[in-house]
Amino acid sequence: MTSTERTTAHDYDRHPVREGFAAGTNFAAATLLLVVSILGVLQGISALANDEIFVAGIDYVYKFDLTTWGWIVLILGLVGPVIACGMYTGAVWARVGAVIIAAVSIIVNFLWLPYYPIWSLVLIALDAVIIWAVATWSRDRADGV
Repeated sequence: MTSTERTTAHDYDRHPVREGFAAGTNFAAATLLLVVSILGVLQGISALANDEIFVAGIDYVYKFDLTTWGWIVLILGLVGPVIACGMYTGAVWARVGAVIIAAVSIIVNFLWLPYYPIWSLVLIALDAVIIWAVATWSRDRADGV
């Protein structure tokens, strides 16, 4: 068998289309994180500035002050763009930070379900896509190593 007939798993992973897709998912995850963070900042500011715009529907087990929630979302939203910028450069710390901040955001938005359920579900879905995209991207594959 010649060397051209041998195909290894490593060669399969280094396919140009797969490498481009992997790099694209990192860019998309960074962009999604940036957008979700900006939306979080705006949502946090609106919770801090005017608590009356948020209406709780049914009684919910997890109750907390809207001002506290506003500060949590605002802080997460301010950290997100820093991590997104690091992801654009492919930094490992940014990838780890993106997974952590997206996971925390999923938890926070789950707690936010009684106030705006559809909005919370949209943000939970976007955070799940961020985690998926970051977890599937490999810098070694994207660099062609």
